[in-house]
Order: sequence, then structure tokens, then C-alpha cells
Amino acid sequence: MKRILISFQLVKCIRDVRVRSRAGFETERRGSHPYIDFRIFHSNSEIEVSVSARNVRRLLSFQRYLRSSRFFRGITVPNSSNILDDDYNGQAKCMLEKVGNWNFDIFLFDRLTNGNSLVSLTFHLFNLHGLIEHFQLDTMKLRRFLVMVQEDYHSQNPYHNAVHAADVTQAMHCYLKEPKLSKSLTPWDVLLSLIAAATHDLDHPGVNQPFLIKTNHYLATLYKNTSVLENHHWRSAVGLLRESGLFAHMSLENRQLMESQIGDLILATDISQQNEYLSMFRSHLDRGDLCLENANHRHFILQMALKCADICNPCRTWELSKQWSEKVTEEFFHQGDIEKKYHLGVSPLCDRQTETIANIQIGFMTYLVEPLFGEWARFSNTRLSQTMLGHLGLNKASWKGVQREQSGSGDDVDPAFEEMDSDILPQEPRLS
Repeated sequence: MKRILISFQLVKCIRDVRVRSRAGFETERRGSHPYIDFRIFHSNSEIEVSVSARNVRRLLSFQRYLRSSRFFRGITVPNSSNILDDDYNGQAKCMLEKVGNWNFDIFLFDRLTNGNSLVSLTFHLFNLHGLIEHFQLDTMKLRRFLVMVQEDYHSQNPYHNAVHAADVTQAMHCYLKEPKLSKSLTPWDVLLSLIAAATHDLDHPGVNQPFLIKTNHYLATLYKNTSVLENHHWRSAVGLLRESGLFAHMSLENRQLMESQIGDLILATDISQQNEYLSMFRSHLDRGDLCLENANHRHFILQMALKCADICNPCRTWELSKQWSEKVTEEFFHQGDIEKKYHLGVSPLCDRQTETIANIQIGFMTYLVEPLFGEWARFSNTRLSQTMLGHLGLNKASWKGVQREQSGSGDDVDPAFEEMDSDILPQEPRLS
């Protein structure tokens, strides 16, 4: 009995302690959600109920996925709605044939795939780009990895969830198809781009970096208040890559290089570093010295592409863009409600009493989206770039119309954006 107890403790210890990476950091523990530690606000009984309920929800969510997706070894579970599921799967496959279309409706696709848009779309893109064959990937390991990624996005987040990740991945695919990139990128570049896009907000808690800092969250301490969420997304992605064993057949050197370069891409999505990246991009374009035969230059362009994909919502059609605007604002306001409730000081753009969707979106487009996509159009002056800028202009005009109706003036700009200068940019609460 004593030997069994020791064995159990040893197994538990191995499970709880993550092996330190040879690359010099510890991967994030799978399932270590950076939720705020509400123990400073709630009673112990409430904590137990909350944690228990969360664990059950995660388990049930995975079981629902197993029953609906039929991704695992072709297993089908008897279900009275099988005919309907087949019909919906057929429609989803038809949509995937147009996955490179900028008007791709990710919300519809998510419904057609029963909430599995990230898995379905990313697996399809791996196959479409020939990555499975080129890198000799085990399809079961790939699906397992993508399922774990989808699981570790929080479906209760209005905006930072798996649907957003799928939308960013689809946008990244559109950029990879652009003539300047498609003729220069290697399979390695495409592989890194799709993985980074799919995992760029992995395990996002639905609150921003300042919130984590002022609540003394362990992640803020771990990453010294610098790119806290982006570092966590990256480390979480590395943890899932290793857990899935997807690239176990590669050399250690290549795996370490992959992890490092995926990190470079994800860290570039930190919106507080927007000016730094934009300045470098503009300087390259002014000098005309970008050479996509140079691996470092290609990697930099992929960083800019992921930044564009991450905040491209205002460049979609009004029908899609408006939905995203409402969702991200809902997430901002939810954070503000928590901050008010616990007297934490409401973060910029998060007060539902003083902010409006129109004001937030106009400021966001003016100070962040327009400068970035203007430079991207200089780099890749294609039909897609002009389409995105066209939608951006129309959407901004639409929000100004809403703003005029609400305030009687079309000149209001959200002070949170207006006060920004070249050294001060908004932190994570924007469309990160």
C-alpha cells in the first residue's frame, strides 16, 4: 500500500511539474488559465463552486466536440441528428472551397462546423498548403494538437475566443496568397504563420494587461509586466506543441527554432509595440530595401502580416465588421464592470457609461488600423489591399453616421485614442 501511495505521489509530481525547456524557458502548463484570482474578492465556498463548474464545463465541451466532429479515427457516434450534421458538414466543405475569399463569413462557418471552425479551417489550410505531406505530419497528431488549441480558447469570451483565432488564421491565409509573398515563402514560413495565427491569443482571459498588473496576477509577475498576454499565448502554444508530439520526428534544433520563431510572430501582435513595428516597416518601404529572398526580411513581413490579420476586422464587410466591433466592445465593458464592482479603477475604453461602440471604433481605425494598412498597401498594392482600404473607409463612415445620431456631431474622437502620442499606445484591450 505504501509503495502504491509513493507511486501515485510520483506520478502526480511528474504531472504537475513541467520539464524546463532546453531553449531556456518553462512552457505554460496546459489548462493554466490566467483567470483573475478572485479569492481576494470571494468567499472560499464560492471559489470551490466556480473552479468545479469550470472543470466540468471544460470536460463537457471536449465531450461535445468528440460527439460532433468525428475527427478521431472516423468514429461516428449514433445520433438522431446525423443527417442534419452531414448536411451541415457538406455546407462547411463548400465554404472551405472559398477559404481564400476576403468575404469569408467565419461566423457562419463556425455554426456549420458546430463550433469547430478553428480545427476545421486550420487542418484544411495545412492540407491545402501541402504542409502535411512536406513535413510528414501525422494527421491524428495534427488534429489532436488543433483540438487542444481550440479547447484552450475560452468560449465565454465575447471576442478573444477560438472564432477570432479562426478568423485571424483565414486572414493570414489570404495574405500568404498575395503575389509578393506566395512566390517567396517557403513551406517553413507558411507553417510558422498558420500555427502562430491559430495560437496567437491562446488561453486569453478576456481582460487586458493593465488589469493583470493592477490585480497582481502571477502572469504579470512572471513576465515582468512586459507583453504579458503575448508571452503567455506563446508559452501556451509551445506547451501544446510538445504535448501533442506533432513535430517529435524533427531534430531538436529545428523544434527549438520553430518555437522561437513562432514566439517572434506572436509577440509582434502586442499592440503597445505598434509604433516600433510600423516605424521599421515604413523605413524599409521608404528605402525600398526589403528583399524577400532574405529569411530575416521574410520573417519581418510575416510579423507585419500577422499584425494586420489580428486587427483586420474594420477592413471586413460592414456585416462582419460590425459583429466584431460589438463583441470586442462587450468584452471591454465586461472588464469595466468588474473593475467598477471591485473599485479597481476603470481602464480606458471599458466604461459602458461613458464610451460608445462608434467612438471606440473610430478612434481605433484612425490611430491604429489606417496607419498599418496604409503601409501594408504600399508593400502589397493589390486588389485585396484596395478592397481592405475600401471597406475600412466605408466602415469608418458608417460609424461616424452612428456617432452623429448619438451625439449630434461627427467630430468626436475617443479621448483614450486622442491623447496617444508616438510613445504611448493602448495596451491589450484593443483587438489583440
